[in-house]
Amino acid sequence: MAEPEIKTKVVGSYPIPSWLSTNPSTPTLRDAIMVVLKTQELAGIDLISDGELSRFDVSHPQTNGMIDYFIRPMGGISSTITREDLANFAAEQRMGFRTQPAGVVESAVTEGTLNLPRDWQFFKGLSPATTMFTFTAPYMLSRTLIDRHYGDIRQLTMDIAEVLRKQVESIDAPVIQMDEAHLTGHAEDAEWAHEPFNHALSGIRGEKSLHLCFGNYGGQSIQKGYWKDLMPFLNKLDVDHLVLEFARRGYDELDAFNELKPETKLGVGVVDIKDNEVESTEVIAKRIENAVNVLGMERIKWVHPDCGFWMLPRSVADRKMAALVAGRDAYLGR
Repeated sequence: MAEPEIKTKVVGSYPIPSWLSTNPSTPTLRDAIMVVLKTQELAGIDLISDGELSRFDVSHPQTNGMIDYFIRPMGGISSTITREDLANFAAEQRMGFRTQPAGVVESAVTEGTLNLPRDWQFFKGLSPATTMFTFTAPYMLSRTLIDRHYGDIRQLTMDIAEVLRKQVESIDAPVIQMDEAHLTGHAEDAEWAHEPFNHALSGIRGEKSLHLCFGNYGGQSIQKGYWKDLMPFLNKLDVDHLVLEFARRGYDELDAFNELKPETKLGVGVVDIKDNEVESTEVIAKRIENAVNVLGMERIKWVHPDCGFWMLPRSVADRKMAALVAGRDAYLGR
């Protein structure tokens, strides 16, 4: 069968199976990843992921491995956090979903023992489907830290970007996606953030994807902002396609993407992951139709959930994936 003109993908994360939490071990983790991959295959998703379970930690902190998994192994960052550090972090009021920083930067940031290529190797052969690899953007990581060394957020972010670039250049996934859920609420930093973003992305050998959303913690949006404010930033990115939140926010902002450079293709969120209600085939098809009517079929190349599924029940996530594929197929008349 020919590839569809609009493909489906997930954003990355999937609910952690309860039996993995009960019996965490390497064999059980492998079993869980195989289940997640097969579930996406059966739903008909075109581009699947490991559910970000390769980052699984039975005592994972507040963001399901999106931050601490990357920060803790890096060199130059201490996990010893004082009461003063906690007070300083709270005073910044940038991370309302976190009660403490991910670490304290005490010297130049290095790779340390971070090993993302190992994670890819762990699951790359477990499915015949096209599988992507995901990692967190350097900006979001830098903003979770207390900095006692650089005194310059730009340099700190760039050094983290260099660590990530070196990591992903050894990963041969057909698509690698970088995830950012903080810059959306801080457009004032977008004037410089494209530089570390592009530096990290430059290590990718396959298709370059960037996911941007307004956060999801406890079913709540974390950031406030508008896509139009990020358009200059988006136009400076060296990325093949964007993966953007729309279903929860609505589609009034679609028209702003007529200003996006034409070589950057769009992924449009058509599944709301902050709501347990499963969208109907008709609703998803109409959302796709609306996006294509506004921006054209040549621009819309992906449809997907707004963000990761990790905070939803598995039964809901599974039905939402099936609905995504059914809605796309209905729109394309497949």
